[in-house]
Amino acid sequence: MRAAAAVDTMDSTTPTPSPAPTSSEAPISFEETGSAFATRSDAQLRKAYLLFSALNQPLLARIGIPLTSALLRARVPGVQLAIRHTVFEHFCGGETIQECQPAVEALGRHGVKSILDYSVEGEKSEAGFDATTRETLATVEWAAGHPHIPFSVFKVTGVARFGLLEKLNAREPLGQDEQAEWNRVRERVQSICQRAHDLGVRIFIDGEETWIQGVIDELAEQMMVRFNSQRAIVYNTYQMYRTAALPNLRAALERAEAGGYFFGAKLVRGAYMEKERRRASERGYADPIQPSKSRSDEDYDAALLLCLEHLDRMSLCVGTHNEASCMLLVRELARRGIGPGDERVYFSQLYGMSDNISFNLAKAGYNVAKYLPYGPVRAVMPYLIRRAQENSAIAGQGGREVGLIRRELARRRQPAALPAGTGAPGQRTVP
Repeated sequence: MRAAAAVDTMDSTTPTPSPAPTSSEAPISFEETGSAFATRSDAQLRKAYLLFSALNQPLLARIGIPLTSALLRARVPGVQLAIRHTVFEHFCGGETIQECQPAVEALGRHGVKSILDYSVEGEKSEAGFDATTRETLATVEWAAGHPHIPFSVFKVTGVARFGLLEKLNAREPLGQDEQAEWNRVRERVQSICQRAHDLGVRIFIDGEETWIQGVIDELAEQMMVRFNSQRAIVYNTYQMYRTAALPNLRAALERAEAGGYFFGAKLVRGAYMEKERRRASERGYADPIQPSKSRSDEDYDAALLLCLEHLDRMSLCVGTHNEASCMLLVRELARRGIGPGDERVYFSQLYGMSDNISFNLAKAGYNVAKYLPYGPVRAVMPYLIRRAQENSAIAGQGGREVGLIRRELARRRQPAALPAGTGAPGQRTVP
């Protein structure tokens, strides 16, 4: 690992965009599967095809996901091993930072960078919170010495008790012990952001449930005030399937400009929709989720454009699997004369999903980073369950993945797809 800080070469106060793409350049196609699956062997693609096909069966997914989780909690022999070699292997880099290294290098050879995400959340003990803090600091230090890792990331629920955050978000008074507990939380968050600042590594604070998000937003802004005086080091996350997300983003950006610090924003659609709607219904308050997907899409694209208008004072990561939103950003960057390699703008997708977006953008010179989750199999189950649920709709992500993989396997069976000396169709391993 190279012992050097990952500092941007652009001037911290007046960043100079790299040259913009010319109109003569070939357009990006998200249908090009050769680049999309360049890191996957034929055997890996067939395994992924079976996985997404299973997730694409609503009944199987509806029964299988909770059943698998229950069997894992009951420690039924063989279940953890089966998970490790199926969903975990596809959506995660490994159980440790070191186990992630082959995936980081494989992605990096094709211009796709990585974000090591220690995907352990909902810890309940002080010892667990301290352990997660140490692990997050390790990802920051690893990123500082690795050319293919531009960001680190953490969830506040990995370093703080959920109930404490819920109480703070509701503006309920804290007892003496709770205040001491909250002081320790802030110290953990500050230590992570301080280390990121010292090493020049940008850090994402992930979005979470609405009933704790307010206090997370406040904490993120406090860290921005402290560490974003020269450029965006700390980024907050905005879940655009929330009705309040766009107004919140606009207000936070205004506060950053008034306060004279740089603003970092990661835009996502969100990952807690069913839970959010169920809680709102049970407790009798207004549904915080957009009434339709189209409204989420509209606010997402509006947020993207808002950020581009203020790029002189902020940096942006567009975390999405939506091809239309990615293409909108590509067009807007060209229209505004902002080059694809400008370090203020990143695209991001999850590892194991939407490789057709990630690899084709990277091939065209855009900044792309895959979220690469890792951690003990049992501890990352909440993350894996969300990925499985996300891919379980017939017309959703899983169906798109199945179609792309099927097309790539068919392409590889064509004789022209085989380089000289590689042997029979179906036996080629892509480097």
